[in-house]
Amino acid sequence: MTKLTPSQQSLADGLLSAGCIKFGEFTLKSGLTSPIYIDLRRIITHPKLVAEIAQAYLPILSILQFSRIAGLPYAAIPIATAICLAGNYPMIYPRKEAKSYGTKAEIEGEYHAGETVVVIDDLATTGGSKFEAIEKLTGAGLVVKDVVVLIDRQSGAKESLAGAGYSLHAVLTIGQLLEYWEETGKVERDKIEATRKFLEQNK
Repeated sequence: MTKLTPSQQSLADGLLSAGCIKFGEFTLKSGLTSPIYIDLRRIITHPKLVAEIAQAYLPILSILQFSRIAGLPYAAIPIATAICLAGNYPMIYPRKEAKSYGTKAEIEGEYHAGETVVVIDDLATTGGSKFEAIEKLTGAGLVVKDVVVLIDRQSGAKESLAGAGYSLHAVLTIGQLLEYWEETGKVERDKIEATRKFLEQNK
């Protein structure tokens, strides 16, 4: 596995200390009990971490072709906003539910049919939520080729998106994070092992 760069290490430490990644016993939406819980909504309380996260997306975005970024509600909206400011990229976002009044918009922000947008999200698990958002964007005449996330949980999203013709790019993978925290002793080895086992069983 590729070693983390100093900036990725700083990010991994920041996510851990901000409580965005926790180890213990957590009940997931699926009903499964997980030894790890990733809650990236917490980053908004840590401005420096948000800025650092935005910077980490920029090298990936710099090699992609697109006109706008599309942040997915709700967790990725602050991340996409920070990227919009850091990289000077115009931003839009698909609403979770269309407005029932005014413009009845499904997508907020200015865009033009035929433009290519990069989807920005916080986390990739199976890819399900990405497809819903991509459908809204393509339904409005936009072109989607790439999805960029902060953390890939390596639970099948990359493969399912690739199967539909989309490329998933991640700043960090869960595997890289676990390896780094294990090597540096920042997380107890038994918790790392339990997490690896859980992720392997629930791919």
